[in-house]
Amino acid sequence: MKVGFKEIGHDKTYNLKFAVIMAIHNGKWVFVKHKDRNTWEIPGGHREENEDINTTAKRELYEETGAKEFEITPICDYYVTRDENTSYGRLFTADLNVMGELPNMEIEKIDYFDDLPKEMTYPQIQPYLFERVLEFRQNNK
Repeated sequence: MKVGFKEIGHDKTYNLKFAVIMAIHNGKWVFVKHKDRNTWEIPGGHREENEDINTTAKRELYEETGAKEFEITPICDYYVTRDENTSYGRLFTADLNVMGELPNMEIEKIDYFDDLPKEMTYPQIQPYLFERVLEFRQNNK
């Protein structure tokens, strides 16, 4: 498996399928637990047909965390290649200002962490996305 990054807008030949949002609330990283899994993951999800990827990010952030007010910033596009199949997404970071009720959808609960949780849903992907967000936030203070 390979995870890589591309500058936003650099390549128009791929179709972004996912938005992933590494969010902070009160100085802690926000991770979510899906109802069907026992592991933690970065909030995000699939882009709906004809939906702008930035709209996807905002929708998914609300649906998966209940965040009502936030500042969201696109960082880069990313790709994951496994078994010769490549999928593309956009990586975002967000500062969550006001939290609301968690919508009754696929997420069971959210929690706050100082670092990556030990039990992750996508341990071969999430650490790379997390490191890219840390680098971005450090360089854009």
